[in-house]
Amino acid sequence: MTKAHNLAVDKLSAGYNEKTIIKALSVNITPGKITSIVGANACGKSTLLKSISRLLVPSKGKVLLDGKSVHHIPTRALACTLGLLPQSPIAPEGITVGDLVSRGRHPHHGLISRWSNKDDQAIAQALEATKTTDLIDREVDELSGGQRQRVWIAMALAQETDILLLDEPTTFLDVTHQIEVLDLLIDLNLSHGVTILMVLHDLNLAARYSDYLLAIIEGRVHAHGTPKEVLTQSNVQHVFGLNNHIIIDPVSNTPMMIPIGRHNTHKKI
Repeated sequence: MTKAHNLAVDKLSAGYNEKTIIKALSVNITPGKITSIVGANACGKSTLLKSISRLLVPSKGKVLLDGKSVHHIPTRALACTLGLLPQSPIAPEGITVGDLVSRGRHPHHGLISRWSNKDDQAIAQALEATKTTDLIDREVDELSGGQRQRVWIAMALAQETDILLLDEPTTFLDVTHQIEVLDLLIDLNLSHGVTILMVLHDLNLAARYSDYLLAIIEGRVHAHGTPKEVLTQSNVQHVFGLNNHIIIDPVSNTPMMIPIGRHNTHKKI
């Protein structure tokens, strides 16, 4: 089991150039659980992940890991605790699956440390968990979208971090591969206690696969809590400007959002 860490965002403001996207945002991420960030396009979901992972320097506020600013934690130490799978990652041309996954071990090596059996075991376990062992000698460019996404997740698993950040891990995947990826993340959370914070666009999948939802609107927290607390008719209307109806998912017993458009009649064929 991994170690439980306290991850908190304290009055964070961040953005790009002169534009502020995240505005005095504060939230505590529950250790050992899965939290999904939801919200309309350009509301600050990816900006928040980039700020937490230190890819983006905030203009105000802090990201705290166990009470210490992530900007005061040595890079290698932070990479051994917190991993990020960005949106649409790009693999070096011609790299094999085995080589890509092995790069997840780089944070665990200093200037003079050598490759060890522990590294081999971590890679083997990551490949097995993501069902990509048989792809180890294949070039990443040759793989399908679902296979590539599982390989990237394998690299993140090989890093053996206690906290995993994922920016839209199901984007561009068909529904079968979306479910496979999310099931994999559930297994990882349940078997190893990894804290997972991810951005998801599909509200119903977010509700089904998450312990908590974090709904953001215009760079601020609108709602944070369990799916039943957050995925409500009024919250969806406010965050997305969408008329909707909430029912109970008959499979997962979690809330399910039914959108209501202007043309909600049965078409005659």
